[in-house]
Amino acid sequence: MIKMEINDLQDKVEIEEDLYEDFKKIITKATEMEGYDGGEISIAFVNNEKIKELNNKFRNINEVTDVLSFPMDEEILGDIIISAERALSQSKDYGHSFKREICYLVTHGILHLLGYDHKTDGEKEEMRKKEERILKELEIKR
Repeated sequence: MIKMEINDLQDKVEIEEDLYEDFKKIITKATEMEGYDGGEISIAFVNNEKIKELNNKFRNINEVTDVLSFPMDEEILGDIIISAERALSQSKDYGHSFKREICYLVTHGILHLLGYDHKTDGEKEEMRKKEERILKELEIKR
């Protein structure tokens, strides 16, 4: 069983605790699909300022981003950092709910921890298919 820790380190966007169950389902679905049955994942919600700082520090990109993933190993799969502010903004831009956007970002983040990337068109297509499959199977709709 995957252990999940959530830290809400921002005060700009309310993240209702009932979403935590959705995050757990996403993480369980993704890890089961990839053959993992143990490990730990940490999810932290931060503001735009903090994610920009982390993006600059670890990726040398001095811009706000929506999600960062920091893979570790099979025991501690890693950390997912999400800008709650950016997620809210993107949900409005894309015309879907905040729940859908934040769940998509958790899905995207866990797939990065499991070794997926989107540097090439092929990688991007494979990752998008897995993201959509997870969200569809959990009935998290646009």
